[in-house]
Amino acid sequence: MLGVFAHPDDETFCAGGTFARYAACGADIMVASATRGEAGQIRDARVATRRTIADVRGQELRTACSFLGVRHVRLLEHHDGRLESVGHSTLVDEVAALIDEFRPDVVVTFGPDGGYGHPDHTAISYATTDACVRDGAGPRPLRLYHSYFPQHGVLLMERLAHWLTNQHVGSPASLDFVHALLLLAEQTSTMRFVQDHSEVRWYPKGAYVIEQGEASGELFLIMSGAADVLQERECGTTDHLRHLTAGEFFGELGVTSHGLRSAHVVAAEPLSCLVLGTTEPQKFAPRGQATVDRPMQPGSAVAAAEDSTATACIDVTDFVTAKVDALCAYRSQFCLQRGMLPDSLMRELYGQEYFVQVLPERRPDTGLWVSG
Repeated sequence: MLGVFAHPDDETFCAGGTFARYAACGADIMVASATRGEAGQIRDARVATRRTIADVRGQELRTACSFLGVRHVRLLEHHDGRLESVGHSTLVDEVAALIDEFRPDVVVTFGPDGGYGHPDHTAISYATTDACVRDGAGPRPLRLYHSYFPQHGVLLMERLAHWLTNQHVGSPASLDFVHALLLLAEQTSTMRFVQDHSEVRWYPKGAYVIEQGEASGELFLIMSGAADVLQERECGTTDHLRHLTAGEFFGELGVTSHGLRSAHVVAAEPLSCLVLGTTEPQKFAPRGQATVDRPMQPGSAVAAAEDSTATACIDVTDFVTAKVDALCAYRSQFCLQRGMLPDSLMRELYGQEYFVQVLPERRPDTGLWVSG
């Protein structure tokens, strides 16, 4: 198998579980990255600087691939963010040379949309596809697959609320956990693994985050600052129920020790929160008990039907641990550690990988494969 992608970590998100599954069965696998990912974010200054990030991400790629059972790693050394300027024919020639050398039975790359429109992803998709089909490219691979990301109906906030309410919640989560969850929410929503709307909100001291009696359809994780949980009695007095600090959750399903339908949550000092919700908040939505009550139960979200354009779904449930270990190898990109998030959530998010078979072509009217 040959995987051709644009940046280190693309291979893990697109096909990490599939590579691990087939490597365990004895497949010889090569992963090629067109760039070292040097234009990407640096999520941890202890790991890399802008001067060292290219070498760091190259080593992270090798480490991740070792967790996946990938034996061969190639870096094509193009500039991150500039694949479109390389020249299509140049990229095609380089990928064709890899195919000639490695002689794979299967090639995997991005689909034409690049997963979510990233121009480097789309450039490597078109180049790899053309390298597989052009005349004179050497031994053509038996099958070409595009990775595919169908829209799922999973709600990350719902799964987290279920996890939190079914375990003993002791001390607040670590800042590494807060950072990891922020990045997970960002990445999984971008790749359409979850349907949540996620954002970071800031509240000044004294602002009401949730009002007593309000129907909370959002899950809040405090990133910095603090909040007070206050209960207002009919006689007009107010009881202080709890002080919340960084790393604590509140909101959907009453994750705190007191149901928030019967209490205010007020910023005790300038407060920033990661907020997960079912929909993008409305600018003119009413507050207080005027909100529409739409309670949800844990586990009630039903995954969206598989898109008909996906021709293969690979069950990699038994290899999610390897995929998570590979993600954890990217310390410059993610602050994730194994066991930081519930195994059930990671299996649900990453337990299936989807692909569209491009070669041999499938005749739509018969469903038969047509050899080229």
